[in-house]
Amino acid sequence: MERKKIKPLTQTQKEFLAYSKGIADSDLMNQERNFTQHRGTTVYEHSIGVAYTSYFIAKHMPFSFREASLVKGALLHDYFLYDWHEKDDSHKWHGFCHPRIAMNKANADYGINPVEANIIHRHMFPLTPIPPKYKESYLVSIMDKICAIGEMLNIRYLSKSMRIELGLD
Repeated sequence: MERKKIKPLTQTQKEFLAYSKGIADSDLMNQERNFTQHRGTTVYEHSIGVAYTSYFIAKHMPFSFREASLVKGALLHDYFLYDWHEKDDSHKWHGFCHPRIAMNKANADYGINPVEANIIHRHMFPLTPIPPKYKESYLVSIMDKICAIGEMLNIRYLSKSMRIELGLD
């Protein structure tokens, strides 16, 4: 059986990894590997997927984004660090409450600016009724839903080389 060659990282992938360094490889963020998000995808893999796809789309738009804040906010958008699937009254309103919980934890553990806070706090729009304030926040909110749908359909959107680089394979 012939092994597939793993393609080298693209420039966009290298840039994303540089922006994500310090968070994606931190012990605190790595706790997300212990919790399932959607259908066998960990919260960590989901967070990486949302951050990378958001960054990829941003790089191909005709206007600029605050790239560092986009990646940091997207990485931390689900930084709630618990298993929301457990039968627990505190998880009953997870969809509505976790953005605030994630924003507060992200600020305490990493320090976040107003753009990053808005990305995290407003990523569940329109489930939570207050809309995002920044284009970065809208993009992450949209990519969060697209990635969640992909995960439910068992579609993997990170390349093999990215998965290896991030310790997902």
